[in-house]
Amino acid sequence: MNWHSWSEFLSMGGYALYVWGSYVVTLVVLVGEIVALVMRRRGVIERLATFYAARRRNHEAEA
Repeated sequence: MNWHSWSEFLSMGGYALYVWGSYVVTLVVLVGEIVALVMRRRGVIERLATFYAARRRNHEAEA
């Protein structure tokens, strides 16, 4: 397709709602996945820190 103006490009031949809507949905899903991964990583790091702190206290109590 050849567009002669920005408004023609943005209207996508009458299918703008579907085209741009799919881009928005994809972007929201990708950002949501990144946020979920960051939160999951933080949770794992916190659990590991708690585990190793308890393990260190246990070894110190035995010594």
